[in-house]
Amino acid sequence: NGTTYILIKTVLAVGDALVYSHTLGWMVIDAAGGSKHGITISEEVATTSGTAVDFTGIPPGVKRITVLFNGVSLSGSSNILVQLGTAGGCETTAYSGSSATHSAPATNYTTGFGVSMNTSAYAVTGSMTINLQKPSAFAWVAGLVWGSGSANITGFGGFSKSLSAELTQLRFTTLNGTDTFDLGAVTVILEW
Repeated sequence: NGTTYILIKTVLAVGDALVYSHTLGWMVIDAAGGSKHGITISEEVATTSGTAVDFTGIPPGVKRITVLFNGVSLSGSSNILVQLGTAGGCETTAYSGSSATHSAPATNYTTGFGVSMNTSAYAVTGSMTINLQKPSAFAWVAGLVWGSGSANITGFGGFSKSLSAELTQLRFTTLNGTDTFDLGAVTVILEW
């Protein structure tokens, strides 16, 4: 009949709540407001316009974030950028790392974790896995792999960033802030 049903099988402890976030999906929150162990997959967000997609309301205790991008393209020759944020907003400095393609030298990034495309000709598909490396310092490390079948090219990268406080948000944006997304979609997976 065209109706989709989602079966959720979980046993909640007294005081726990099953909550839904439009950007993060379903999760179990304990009575103190902390998230429990599990995996949450966000809704797919189209990257067909605009300069940024924000994933907010990331719950405390997240240890790994996987950003999945499928067929994402930009209007110009900028690169894709992933920025981490706290309750104070997305942080735009003190990132370390680089990414490259198999046919071009590496580009260093200090304002986010970059996907080096350098052309509007690529529609890129891949993943960036961001892991909590040192909880006491809010330190995160990331690895990146992507490919573009239409351009017959692959890319890779590695990054690090220590936040000023606990991570609560993530931004999928463009390096120059003016090129717009014109194709594809992005999804985020959270693990804690």
